[in-house]
Amino acid sequence: MSTPPDLRQSDEAAHAAEVDVLVIGTRPGASDGKAEDADDDAPPPPPILVASDGLDQAFGGELASLLALAGAAGAAEEVVKLPTRGAIAAPLLLAVGLGPDPEARTADGTAGAPDLAEQVRRASGAAARAFGKTATRVGSTLGGLDLAAAVEGTVLGSYAFTDYRSAPDDPARTVAFLGGTGGSGGAGEREHATIADAAMTARAVCAARDLINTPPNDLYPAEFARRARDMAETVGLQVEVLDESALAEGGYGGILGVGGGSSRPPRLVRLRHTHPDATKTVALVGKGITFDTGGISIKPAANMDHMTSDMSGAACVIATVCLAAEQNLPVNVTATVPMAENMPSGTAYRPGDVLTMYGGKTVEVLNTDAEGRLILGDAIVRACEDDPDYLVETSTLTGAQVVALGSRTAGIMGSDELRDRVAAAAVGAGEGGWAMPLPEELRGDLDSRIADIANVTGHRFGGMLVAGLFLREFVADGVPWAHIDIAGPAFNTGGPHGYTPKGGTGLPVRTLAAVLADVAGTG
Repeated sequence: MSTPPDLRQSDEAAHAAEVDVLVIGTRPGASDGKAEDADDDAPPPPPILVASDGLDQAFGGELASLLALAGAAGAAEEVVKLPTRGAIAAPLLLAVGLGPDPEARTADGTAGAPDLAEQVRRASGAAARAFGKTATRVGSTLGGLDLAAAVEGTVLGSYAFTDYRSAPDDPARTVAFLGGTGGSGGAGEREHATIADAAMTARAVCAARDLINTPPNDLYPAEFARRARDMAETVGLQVEVLDESALAEGGYGGILGVGGGSSRPPRLVRLRHTHPDATKTVALVGKGITFDTGGISIKPAANMDHMTSDMSGAACVIATVCLAAEQNLPVNVTATVPMAENMPSGTAYRPGDVLTMYGGKTVEVLNTDAEGRLILGDAIVRACEDDPDYLVETSTLTGAQVVALGSRTAGIMGSDELRDRVAAAAVGAGEGGWAMPLPEELRGDLDSRIADIANVTGHRFGGMLVAGLFLREFVADGVPWAHIDIAGPAFNTGGPHGYTPKGGTGLPVRTLAAVLADVAGTG
């Protein structure tokens, strides 16, 4: 990835900061209330300056009007650059829109905008993408609104995957968050700690993005396992890697079945973080299909390149457990990560095969493109053998998730209480998610003619929910569990937005981290 910016906190006044670019926030301006007499072609009112730290005085009280002339209206993620012409030390002012006041409500009483932290995160990300090639010293006033969100947005918005560029454009950059108390002791120490913790979280997301964006010819199961081991050992995690021989000896029929068509055999990676003060154990499971052709039930050629992201769940789980170790979080975390490449060949598994999964359950394969649930079934059974207090799994599991919820909202299923807890964590982290049911009437559609269960139904309806029901079959009795389907949100195929680049997004690292912190704090 690109070099992340160097971050620091400063008590310098924004107008006196020695920076190349100064970032401030704006909101939509207030109307004069004469809507019935307004000209439809009239320009919007000047934006409201937010976190401007007295800058308006340096511009003779005309800063909002100058920004309006440059096109600023305060809309979310809008970026307007204004030369300062010596009014302040920075030669360039970058005004980024936060959008409407998050306290405002719509006519039906619902929230009209994201919460303040997410607004700051998105605005900081949009600003970071607009810094330009020559800005090496940046000052941001957005930390005065929410310091942690400003740091996260800046780091995540600055991300670029440059490993395969012959001449990457990767300027070293320092970002100072202006207007704090600075110094030593008291609030200054708290602010420095906030920056360090938020940067650590953002770097974990970027680590997951790097893995997701690495092309499948270079990130196959054995190499993925090697990189996971390297990341884990760097932060002191316990590591176990099962190769194809160990998987066969252990009876991991789902992983071996899916990986059997590839010349690059599968792996199962186990990472463990322990803490002497921990009272709870959380099992994390992530889908690691390093490339998915669909197997014998081959996918259409169009957009198959997006399947380089089919290991996003695994990447995010690996990054999250490493983050827990870096934070020395007082909760025990075990990650179980199955890795396989789903390819068509003379050794590939076929529609009509019956696989004996780890733990003994048999599955009739009706579609080899429903492979993720097969490797996850093995991993979930193994994870439950550790008797965890909670199990959270994430995967790019179903196209039905995108149909139901779009490309930015994950579907969350599982035990009611934990499902809702994870959904709340997702919303609180700014990643978003929606709690979904597991209707019992759909379970019968997975009945197999010859095995314990089939891997798909005979119809298209409720595909995301059916996949969740399939996974539930492998969760041990009494273990609260949640499944996060990230088929859409894991990989951005459109243009960048906020702090989200094209390609791998690293979602749901921040959600998983929030869940672990919640368990560590409240049990």
